[in-house]
Amino acid sequence: MKILVPVKRVVDSNVRIRVKDDGSGIDTENARMSMNPFDDIAVEEAVKQKEAGVASEVVAVTCGVEKSQDVLRTAMAMGADRAILVKTDAPLTPLVVAKMLKVVVDREAPGLVILGKQATDDDASQTGPMLAALMDAPQATAVSKLVVADGKATATRETDDGSQTVQLQLPAVVTADLRLNQPRFVTLPKMMKARKKTIEVTTPEELGVSVSTKLQVLKVAPPSPRASVVMLPDAAALVDRLKNEAKVI
Repeated sequence: MKILVPVKRVVDSNVRIRVKDDGSGIDTENARMSMNPFDDIAVEEAVKQKEAGVASEVVAVTCGVEKSQDVLRTAMAMGADRAILVKTDAPLTPLVVAKMLKVVVDREAPGLVILGKQATDDDASQTGPMLAALMDAPQATAVSKLVVADGKATATRETDDGSQTVQLQLPAVVTADLRLNQPRFVTLPKMMKARKKTIEVTTPEELGVSVSTKLQVLKVAPPSPRASVVMLPDAAALVDRLKNEAKVI
């Protein structure tokens, strides 16, 4: 069985986000970029399934600019066998990405697609479900445990009401929650080997997918400054503040 793992290049989670002076978007020119943390977990899970003998091949794919090859090489350093870059400089929406991934799925015919449940730059959580809808395939989102056997995937989902266990007939789409696993540390020798590997490059035009969208960003602004924090000496002081100073919204 082949596992396809879509990944995304985002601003590193340890970097302070800066908004462009004109408010047109996030300044990524000099910011350190890395693989989306949820996608990191998705790659780890796919590699674990391969190491357990469940999968025979892991293919990483990303959509974006030329520099997005960095996250693909990280995926290969973790254990992915091949990587595909859908190269485009156009801003991408979840639906456009899902459409491009659908074409890649049709070409690669994976038994399982594992994505991160969301990206830390837009928190949309839409690409996985949209891809499953386009594939007409079963899906499980926010998965914290995954067992694949006998042509089926048994997934434990994290929900607002607790956990839920579902069984999916393969091929299926799964999105990874933070609790699914702990991604491995990528060593320098493995990264150097990954840099020598060939990445397949295609374009939206070659896939037959239009990157045009009706979604328009009007303005991006930083969040309002938080109020100063006051440290209270004990619980009694906290109760007093809540009774006499707290505002009812």
